[in-house]
Amino acid sequence: IRRTPPPFLINGKTTFLTYSYDGLYPGHIQTNSFQKALLAVGSGVAALQDPYRHDMVAVLGETTGHLALINLRERMKNDPEGYTILTERPRIRLSTLDLEKMASLPVGSFGREYLRFLEENKVTPDSRAEVKFVDNEELAYIMLRYREVHDLLHTLLGMPTNMLGEVAVKWFEAAQTGLPMCALGAVLGPLRLNASRLQSLFTSLGPWALQNGRRARCVLSIFYERRWEQSLEDLRRELNIEPPPLTLSASNKRRT
Repeated sequence: IRRTPPPFLINGKTTFLTYSYDGLYPGHIQTNSFQKALLAVGSGVAALQDPYRHDMVAVLGETTGHLALINLRERMKNDPEGYTILTERPRIRLSTLDLEKMASLPVGSFGREYLRFLEENKVTPDSRAEVKFVDNEELAYIMLRYREVHDLLHTLLGMPTNMLGEVAVKWFEAAQTGLPMCALGAVLGPLRLNASRLQSLFTSLGPWALQNGRRARCVLSIFYERRWEQSLEDLRRELNIEPPPLTLSASNKRRT
């Protein structure tokens, strides 16, 4: 079935993509190599101009992340818990979360701390975009899982959603996943930090994030939905993630 989706506005120019829906997954848009390159460049430029263009950041991740997603898939398949996730395909949405039960969990439990993160930073798991441009159904799910796990990483790392917190998480994700989008955010994100936050990043948070990202267990291989009652401290130890060297407040609540 040949279809023409709504145009993309990239860097002030309207781009149309005609695609064939082949039923890989709902919303999938089949694109060729040239179209992917065009989307990658255009979305990259748009994301550089405005890091809060979540749609452009999503397109950039999907059009540049193929090799990294293959590597993540192998890591998940070689992990019993990761393999279960690939088999069962859980989703992290408000419709799948029992918020009342999570609110009743003890202080310090992973579920309670995740709920506190959502409330303090005024974010919702339903804000994550669906995948469109990944031409493999299993890899598309891994990209989606990465997006839905992002806020859980904020909780694990103790980072708020202000610019410094987001950049620290991107440094961790770049070392952990190898996704080019994360690496780009890790390199360019610091350009938007003031001098004092740059010092905190380069002398403390950055080295901590890179070190923990490299040595931690694959964060996509954790069935977080079955870990709500586990203490945050115990889960960090299991994943080989150290507590953050600095405590950041949930201020300047804008996302990258």
